[in-house]
Amino acid sequence: MRILLINQAFVSPDEPGHTRHFEMAKFLQPFGHELIIVASDLNYQTGQRTVERKGIYAEQNFDGVRVLRTYIYPALHRSYAWRVISFFSFMFSSIWTALQISHVDLVMGTTPPIFQAFSAWLVAWMRRKPFLLEVRDLWPEFGVGMGVLKNPAIIALARGLERFLYARATHILVNSPAYREYMIAKGVPAQKVTYIAYGADVSMFHPAVDGSSLRVELGLQDQFVVLYAGALGQANDIDTLLRAANRLKVEEKIRFVLFGDGKERPRLEAEARRMGLSNVIFAGVRPKRDMPRVVAAADVCLAILQDIPMFRTTYPNKVFDYMAAGRATLLVIDGVSRQLIEASEGGVFVEPGNDAVLAATILELSKQPERVRKLGQNARAYLLKHLDRRDQLKQTLDLLMKLTDL
Repeated sequence: MRILLINQAFVSPDEPGHTRHFEMAKFLQPFGHELIIVASDLNYQTGQRTVERKGIYAEQNFDGVRVLRTYIYPALHRSYAWRVISFFSFMFSSIWTALQISHVDLVMGTTPPIFQAFSAWLVAWMRRKPFLLEVRDLWPEFGVGMGVLKNPAIIALARGLERFLYARATHILVNSPAYREYMIAKGVPAQKVTYIAYGADVSMFHPAVDGSSLRVELGLQDQFVVLYAGALGQANDIDTLLRAANRLKVEEKIRFVLFGDGKERPRLEAEARRMGLSNVIFAGVRPKRDMPRVVAAADVCLAILQDIPMFRTTYPNKVFDYMAAGRATLLVIDGVSRQLIEASEGGVFVEPGNDAVLAATILELSKQPERVRKLGQNARAYLLKHLDRRDQLKQTLDLLMKLTDL
């Protein structure tokens, strides 16, 4: 089976970000299947070029995984209008690049952004192959909820494209149970939507990983470390984190460490300086292969999003990695993620946007090391039972084989 995936935000293990599709490609190899990826030549988190091209695309090989890096206009970290222009540039270049690949059995598109999913549909239609639509976030609803999509014409166009893709996909794969409910409510047949959570690599993220060298590197040997690892964008509500850190400035043993990059990073760093937050460290980006050590250096790990209704439907991938590493999660997201943390007894929920309660909770946990340790143990035990990525990828393989009649 040969699968073509179009994903502008694909990340290799040598880059910062989520490597789920690389792991999927590696999982398929022993079964004799190949996942070929058409990706952009920019890292979505940093906005930096990942490869030098001489033509429309450059081909890379990561441990046997074939990746075709094609052109995208470099405007991901500018305004949202320019970001849409960037998305459109990849939409057109990815179609041309995808058509250079010889025989494929199935075409897979992923959203957001939704425009690249249209590219995948078009390539599948031209080749008369099944089209699997993977929905990782509910776009454009997230953009509307955050207020970044305001133009009625653009919103109508985006929602029309969403309906178009739902109707024409051979099948839809979602990573949150709430996404499946959303689509069924939109009129998508229930049998057309499959929910498979991403889970975590339980051998990569493991309690036995030693993060002490990173603590030494950052001067945090005797500190209570609150880690945030991920994008620094508008959706992530890092401002609430900064306000909580401001409340805890007098606590000499508590430090906030942020690993990641994104459009909001320069503003957030400037705001932290303005507030005099010597207890907050912007630690930059690390490739995915270094993230187990980063998570292992933490006492508790933070997942946070803006307080908008649509974010109650999402499962942040970082939470699964935190759980696999045996770390307690401070969850500042309501909805299905809260249900996961409460079912696992693997962390503490804090109302989104409430920096006072967040600060008080962190202070309380810093004085309860045994409780923190137990929360982390509970989290890993639950993840091993329900969200081991090997099991999730096996379910994905079964779906792929069903769609290609293998």
